[in-house]
Formats: sequence, C-alpha cells, structure tokens
Amino acid sequence: MSASCHSHSHGHGHGHDHGAAAATSPAYRRILWIALAVNLAMFLVEIGAGVAAQSVSLLADSLDFLGDAGNYGISLFVLGMVIRWRARASLLKAASMGAFGLWVAITTVNHALAGTVPAAPVMGIVGALALAANFGVAVLLYRWREGDSNMRSVWICTRNDAIGNLAVLAAAAGVFGSGSGWPDYVVAATMSGLALVGAFQVTRHAMAELRGSREPGPQAVGSL
Repeated sequence: MSASCHSHSHGHGHGHDHGAAAATSPAYRRILWIALAVNLAMFLVEIGAGVAAQSVSLLADSLDFLGDAGNYGISLFVLGMVIRWRARASLLKAASMGAFGLWVAITTVNHALAGTVPAAPVMGIVGALALAANFGVAVLLYRWREGDSNMRSVWICTRNDAIGNLAVLAAAAGVFGSGSGWPDYVVAATMSGLALVGAFQVTRHAMAELRGSREPGPQAVGSL
C-alpha cells in the first residue's frame, strides 16, 4: 500500500537466489521486524496528527506507514517460501497499494471541495519525523535492495517513502506561505498517482515471476 512502490523487472533467476539466501539470514529478518515496528509507530503518530491538522497529505502518509507495516509482515511470513508464493504475496501488496491510491484520491477531492486549510506547523514537524523514520529504515535495508519482487518492493517502497516525506515538508511550507490548502492537495494527489502506478508495476513483475515459476509448492526454508 505504499505510495510509491515501483518495481522494475530484471533477473528473475537472480531474485530467486537472493530471496532464498535472505530467508536464511537472521540479520534480514531482524531488519524487517525493526521496520515493521517503526512503521506501526509512525502510523499511529501520523494518523493522529493528520486528523488534528486536517492535512490530507499527512493522512495519506499515515496509511502509507500502515500499509508498509503490513508489507513487512507479509514479507516475513513468505520469506522462506518458494518464489511462487512470494510472488503471490507481492500481488496482495499491489492490491493494497491500489486501494490506498483510490482512497487518497477520493479524500483529496473532498478536502479540495471543502477548501480545507491544514495546520502547516504540525505538517512540518510530523513530516520531518516521518522522514527520519523512513531514512533510518532505508539505510538498514540498503544491503538487501536487490532480489525478487517481494524483497525489492520492500526496499523500493521504503526508499521512495522517504522521497514522499520530502514532498509533505514542501507542502507544509507551501501551506504556510500561501495560506491555502492547495499545496497539501497536490502532494496528496501525487502520492495517490504513485500508489496506482506502483500497484501496476509490482503486479506486472509478480505475474512475470508466476509465469516463470516451475516450483512445486510453498515449502518454507525458514520460519518467523
């Protein structure tokens, strides 16, 4: 459900090998657990701040954190499974991304029609905190940035989320300078578009993996 989880196809065989290796790595599992905890905490912070500040871009980012926490949980669950099942998990992520994108689009239109002007200082403070959280997780995941669609969606979602946080900060500055809600609407609409594009790209990559898979079943080589 990430706002910007782009996945570009290359080397399905390499992704499978790397994904299988990661399944046996306690370090990668620990990083995923840390990422899950950080994203859940930031979801709670941002949804509260988004409601209080009436900021649709903060609300969008809060659901993004919730979606990413779910993605990390799914990734932990399927990490030791064969590529067919990891690809199916990627399809589930893509569906959630698409739903997120549609929700943000509808919410943004409603705020624009109502002329809501969010609280810029709250947007700025919480946006900076979100950027720090995503940047920290991205640094942890950098070593594991290559692999199958499941692994790479985890890394790319996190990296692009940090970029999205910069956009929220820019929206806060725009709202503060203009006294208008339009910078907030524009950023939220952009996040919606990225979610829909990301859902399409992750789906395409996962479907290619499913077509290329000849493995017999969901036998795990590792456990949570």
